[in-house]
Amino acid sequence: MIVRQKYLDKLIAFQDTDLVKVITGIRRCGKSTLLDMMRHHLAQQGVPESRLLTFKMESMELAGIVDYRDLYDLVTSRIAEQPHVYLFFDELQNVENWEKAINALRVGADCDIYVTGSNAFLLSSELATLISGRYVEIPMQPLTFAEYLDFRGATWQPAGKTGSDIASFADGSFATLSNLFDQYRTFGGFPYLAFQEPDESVHRDYMRSIYQTIIVRDIMMRAQRKGLRAVSNQAALERICAFMADNIGNETSINKIAGSLKADGQSATRATTDFYISTLTEAYLLRHVLRYDVKGRELLKTGGKYYIADVGMRNYLDSYRGTDTGRVLENLVFNQLLFDGYDVLIGHLRGGEVDFVATKPRCKMYIQVTENMQDEETQRRELAPLRRIGDEYRKIVVVGEGSYPSDIDGIEIVNVIDFLLHR
Repeated sequence: MIVRQKYLDKLIAFQDTDLVKVITGIRRCGKSTLLDMMRHHLAQQGVPESRLLTFKMESMELAGIVDYRDLYDLVTSRIAEQPHVYLFFDELQNVENWEKAINALRVGADCDIYVTGSNAFLLSSELATLISGRYVEIPMQPLTFAEYLDFRGATWQPAGKTGSDIASFADGSFATLSNLFDQYRTFGGFPYLAFQEPDESVHRDYMRSIYQTIIVRDIMMRAQRKGLRAVSNQAALERICAFMADNIGNETSINKIAGSLKADGQSATRATTDFYISTLTEAYLLRHVLRYDVKGRELLKTGGKYYIADVGMRNYLDSYRGTDTGRVLENLVFNQLLFDGYDVLIGHLRGGEVDFVATKPRCKMYIQVTENMQDEETQRRELAPLRRIGDEYRKIVVVGEGSYPSDIDGIEIVNVIDFLLHR
């Protein structure tokens, strides 16, 4: 088991506090394994196995637990007389009113609670009402490029040292970082696949499995959960999903998507189309990024873009055609910024746009992303919006290929591999 230290450190930081730790993220991004990592950490601290209780809600053993009362009774029976137990609930969202059981355990039992879920309704308004201020969310993603290299067993050198683009493996073999990055950009970062040399047929089968689980179990069955609207047209949902994956990084209007459906023989109103997109974001497959007026310093109510949780899923949905590599690059940078703890917005300027405005306390960056800017016109286009921003914060162009000065008029030029590896 390769430890994903950043996520584990977040859990450890809230260990033994009166907060429910809620780990969220797309299916198979590593949430269950993170619970195992936390269990292992606690065992190393001397906590006996009898006080580490795991409830995998999608297992056959617990398939009959569909109501919060049954869940509460099950957990309390297993706690028995144990002092200060650690409770791990995996994929809890399928238990109706699960938050009532968790809140009762939080209040009435001597326990520390950890929960995972693959859908945003896990953090519904009802949960927030029941335990307002008493939970902390740990959003989880598929692997970053640096994590992908760790899973592949690749050792690499920081920039500036001899052979900095070469990664070595335990068996004595070598590969260039650029080749490994091409694999990552094509096949993405779901942990299960990262332990082995990429294979398109294996990847296709695995992506199909994840995709069908999200579509059928997480979205089509949502009406079985109290108070959630049904998705009635699976064909339209999958067509919308394919359209959104094909248009990552593009501004897309609901009317345009509905028009595309109509052209394909599907019928969906604007409201239904908007609702179906919301279910894809709810399942953490897509993420909507709002626009921000850089000069006016305010959020805009219209526009915005969507990015996908894992570019390997996008390439599967795109039949591995390798199209729009620049926007795939942009998606990778977006996912890295989220992992690094930034709040990310699309920067709006009159007559122009900045791909990302990334902020966190005492830090802000303006970022453009491009496959290359070897010709003069592309370079001018990419630099122009950044030149128009007059504040002192970092301005960066992330490029996929080519050789450039490290600085042009105070704007940093950074290769995408160096950006993703923080070199």
